[in-house]
Amino acid sequence: MPRVALSVNSKPYILTASDDMPLLWALRDILGLKGAKYGCGIGICGACTILEGRNAVRSCQISLAEARGKAYTTIEGLSPAGDHPCQRAWIEEDVAQCGYCQPGMILTAAALLARSPNPTDAEIDMAMSGSVCRCGTYNRMRRAIHRAAEEERR
Repeated sequence: MPRVALSVNSKPYILTASDDMPLLWALRDILGLKGAKYGCGIGICGACTILEGRNAVRSCQISLAEARGKAYTTIEGLSPAGDHPCQRAWIEEDVAQCGYCQPGMILTAAALLARSPNPTDAEIDMAMSGSVCRCGTYNRMRRAIHRAAEEERR
């Protein structure tokens, strides 16, 4: 069985697993990080979103072979205290209903704010268009992203 070295939430790991195992399953089943969720399995819904550096990526579409040597951040590592501006804004704007998609959406929002600190509604809509929320909290999500952006500018 191959050994794969990678970093998750600023911690180094060496995983012994098949090179073709999706990173999502390694995160959940090997490392016990349950924040990234299985949604569609084809990279469309965004439930499995994590950060690779400052970019939002779909962990269900990344094999361990592709993850080798890279650094990832899951919702558990975004802010261990849960006080990242996006996390606080999500709570203040009461975004979550069922909550299933929220970790991926928060990480997508964090990636957006990293590259665009003062996003327009159109930029937010474009960035979040790949995230599916069955509860339909998109308007609250947009308000939360604006709130988080404002907080980060202060």
